[in-house]
Amino acid sequence: MHGLYFDGASRGNPGPASFGGVIYDEDNFEIINFKKKIGTETNNVAEYSGCLAGIKVCVKYKIKQVEVYGDSKLVIEQLKGNWKVKNTTLKAFYNEIKKYITPEYFEKITFHHVRRNKNKRADELANLALDQ
Repeated sequence: MHGLYFDGASRGNPGPASFGGVIYDEDNFEIINFKKKIGTETNNVAEYSGCLAGIKVCVKYKIKQVEVYGDSKLVIEQLKGNWKVKNTTLKAFYNEIKKYITPEYFEKITFHHVRRNKNKRADELANLALDQ
């Protein structure tokens, strides 16, 4: 099972924003990382952008089994179906992510909330993108 860790960053809310993420193989070896500056956005948009980008990377590289980790409780709980998505901007990200959560793309995909200290590499990548 691969591990996808994502994070979003926003300096100000809204403010200059970015996301970053990393994918680990079954042996916990970093195989792919990604980061991107996304302009002026809220932190929640940055977080959802990071999650969506990571899922698209998994699809691109045909990674069929993945555990997704993020430190945004909002994103994780919404994607698990535990919290409603009321914000229309976030709903668009949510709907796009849900399109990928099918057997066509993934044999198994799960979502887990982690504390920030367990998400250091994704956080580092998001901040690198913001500083570029």
